[in-house]
Amino acid sequence: MKRLLLALALLLPGLATAGTLQPLAAGDIAALLKPPAQGERIIALWALDCAYCEPDLRALARLQRAHPDRIQLVVVSTDSIERRAAVEARLRRMQMDGYPNRAYADATPERLNFLLDPDWGGETPRVLVIRADGSRLGISGELTPAQLRRLP
Repeated sequence: MKRLLLALALLLPGLATAGTLQPLAAGDIAALLKPPAQGERIIALWALDCAYCEPDLRALARLQRAHPDRIQLVVVSTDSIERRAAVEARLRRMQMDGYPNRAYADATPERLNFLLDPDWGGETPRVLVIRADGSRLGISGELTPAQLRRLP
């Protein structure tokens, strides 16, 4: 019984962090941009001070739920991981905390912007679509219904 309690005590902290905000550093970008085996990976870049980010994230979540076998959604905050509490609170409020979530963890966020997409100026919202065939699409600004229909 003591062993079972000890095992549970060691396991619980790991379970508590499952699905929480993870740091995104320069070394993580290549894996994030690697084409998925099938379908598309949608990387939704957002920021705490972005007016259009919340509606875009909700629209992308609906799209992903409509095509769960085809679309992987990864949510990336361009805010520093040092603002973890504020980012996680907003993710919970938007009901986006169930998706893989990352936040910038690099002293030079412009470097991460460039590594993610050299054609991107850093404005949010930004959506990167990485397709299984290796093709990519970048969209800045509020997503239109026509743009959303072209994603899956």
